[in-house]
Amino acid sequence: MSSTQRQYLPSISAMRCFEAASRHQSFTQAAEELYLTQSAVSRQVKELEQLIGAQLFRRTGREVVLTRAGQQLAADIRPELDNIRRIVMKAVSAGNLNSTLRIATLPTFASLWLIPRLENFLQRHQDIEISLSTRLKPFDLVEEHFDAAIHFGQENWPNTDMRLFFTERMLPVASPKLVRRYKLTSLRSLNGVPLLHTSTRPTAWEDFFLNLGLEEYSTLKGRQFDQFSMVIAAAHASLGVALLPKYLIKKDLEDGSLVAISSAEIATQNSYYFVTPSDQDNDNVEKFRTWMFEQANHSPRV
Repeated sequence: MSSTQRQYLPSISAMRCFEAASRHQSFTQAAEELYLTQSAVSRQVKELEQLIGAQLFRRTGREVVLTRAGQQLAADIRPELDNIRRIVMKAVSAGNLNSTLRIATLPTFASLWLIPRLENFLQRHQDIEISLSTRLKPFDLVEEHFDAAIHFGQENWPNTDMRLFFTERMLPVASPKLVRRYKLTSLRSLNGVPLLHTSTRPTAWEDFFLNLGLEEYSTLKGRQFDQFSMVIAAAHASLGVALLPKYLIKKDLEDGSLVAISSAEIATQNSYYFVTPSDQDNDNVEKFRTWMFEQANHSPRV
């Protein structure tokens, strides 16, 4: 690193003090979080201001408010500090002779499919730890230091190795209480019954009815939710009829808490993929991937 580069590199302590103060809008609360004195936090922020050549906070009595320059720096510095934390955590794991796999996954898939099975993997591979984080939008695997990701969509993630995990089949279900209330005996009895929609599959009901030649059924009415976990909860609460992936409701169907309105299913156009960086060579990731595919093969067809 050149002397010029070092000149513009602030200390980690200064960046942490600024980031905490920017969140709390208070030097005092930042000091309490970081176990420092208020004057120490103020001194570190002043060091950063001198380096940047701009005022980061406006001081009004005991309160501080971010300036425009401070707002921009706070937005830029927060994800970078998070990346540093992840890098250090990974190094700590390696230093302890353990290996932690960082897996990005979808929240409902993790809570209803992956986590209930995870004990089996951890028992088989006691030297491997798993760290799960949820992601709903596209991101860079390498930049965020993930070893793998579970992706739902098309095979179009650049600079990655994508392996088809399983396809998705959806089934119309409702609570027994709702079935009795509306006397649901077939798909044709759904006319006028509230439907439950999820924002990640906005045309699912429309595609379902069109596929069965039931174009006359309205699919716009009903309740909207942005995650399958909420749709499942809404179905249990008898708020409407849900169109759900079979793999997510296996236990619900077995214990009778949800009932299939029809055996008719629809296969979605998207699929689940196990994704890794294209240039990655990690034996532990391969162990996890092998285990995931074994579990999928023992699951009911989705």
